[in-house]
Amino acid sequence: MFLRDFRESDARAVRDLIHHTIDVCYSPVYPPRAVQFFKDFHSEENILARHRKGQVLVAEEDGHLIGTGAIVECEVFGVFVRPECQRRGLGKALMQELERRAMMGGLAEIVLSVSLPSRRFYESMGYHMIEDCAINLGEGQQLSFWKAIKKLTRNDS
Repeated sequence: MFLRDFRESDARAVRDLIHHTIDVCYSPVYPPRAVQFFKDFHSEENILARHRKGQVLVAEEDGHLIGTGAIVECEVFGVFVRPECQRRGLGKALMQELERRAMMGGLAEIVLSVSLPSRRFYESMGYHMIEDCAINLGEGQQLSFWKAIKKLTRNDS
């Protein structure tokens, strides 16, 4: 497995990786409208926009994309690892590289939105939940998440 910078030709594969991960990991804990919200938020168009405004990384193994993550200004977006590749340290490696790049860019802290299934992971990475959030999606469905922050220090990356 190795990390590399995203290329525009990766957009569809990154979208497919994210949508597959959402289907497997989010469908059991979020209502259908929230799952669709996540997929819309991580559209091919939005992935390309993040690439143009910030930095997107991909993790590749045997020619297949198995993970991704992005940083735009001081916010992390779209950190996903294929479900069958989780718990191998890949998410941690992606986050450490995003944090390293943020520090190299002069940032002292970064923020992100934390989904229900990923809270323990981000807390283990030193992120602090600072706000409970919810988006009303209609028909009695909502998308619950947290805003989180992490102060960056040389020891983090």
